[in-house]
Amino acid sequence: MKTLVTNKKALFNYEQLATYDAGIVLEGWEVKSVKAGNVSLKESYITIRDSEAWLVGAHIAKWRGMANPDAGVETRDRKLLLHRSELDALMRGKNERGSTIVPVNMHTERNIVKLKLALARGKKLYDKRQALKEKETKRTIERDIKQFNLR
Repeated sequence: MKTLVTNKKALFNYEQLATYDAGIVLEGWEVKSVKAGNVSLKESYITIRDSEAWLVGAHIAKWRGMANPDAGVETRDRKLLLHRSELDALMRGKNERGSTIVPVNMHTERNIVKLKLALARGKKLYDKRQALKEKETKRTIERDIKQFNLR
């Protein structure tokens, strides 16, 4: 499994309750662009319409080798492919107060582009501060260990 892009903001702003892998319906030029790494999940989110999951707001840059560069929309809504049981679990979880569905990363699995999404709950400000503090202390410890091993 090769990770193509990660939504770092989602990992920082939300705590993940459950994760799911979903297929994503893409056009040919979108697949080539995604595999080249020209995708952004920064402002994207998942919505459920008519018992189907949709990725909204993901930006996939147009592929340079397109025959007609004017064709295609970079930020169109893209359908996600999930099993019925997973979709039902997401709908139940979304109805809970404070829960949402966020895209975590886009990766390839056996040459198929997949989207990892998470049922998530927003973090409070003090949780974010705690996460930053833990990250900083971990970085300091690793730096000290590296410096100690060099001498």
